[in-house]
Amino acid sequence: MRFVIVAVAATAMAVNYAIADDVGSSKLQGDALKKAVAGKTINLATPLGTLPIRFRMNGTMSGTAGELATYTGSAADSGRWWVSSEKLCQRWQTWLDRKMHCFTLRQEGRVVHWVRDDGLSGKATIVR
Repeated sequence: MRFVIVAVAATAMAVNYAIADDVGSSKLQGDALKKAVAGKTINLATPLGTLPIRFRMNGTMSGTAGELATYTGSAADSGRWWVSSEKLCQRWQTWLDRKMHCFTLRQEGRVVHWVRDDGLSGKATIVR
């Protein structure tokens, strides 16, 4: 009986968390998307560590790979960012083979869930 009560309570908490997750999140588009990233540093979470990316107000960005330099190919890079078709787009000068990538973003407080056009997805945290 105790196991059944615990299982029901855990299920109820999971359902409440899922509902709160949907209510507390918002898809970032247009001006809200620009405002969310412009002038901010966003820490991109990767399986190998954190990659801070600074999005400047003028549409430029810079990143420092730190311990991820072996994976990215260089310790630092810069590039351009812009909003197009309600997505955040960016192109690095060196990283990601200098290819343009666009992302759909959903924000929950300081956490941003992103999905790239090719389906790759992950999380990042807005630092400032």
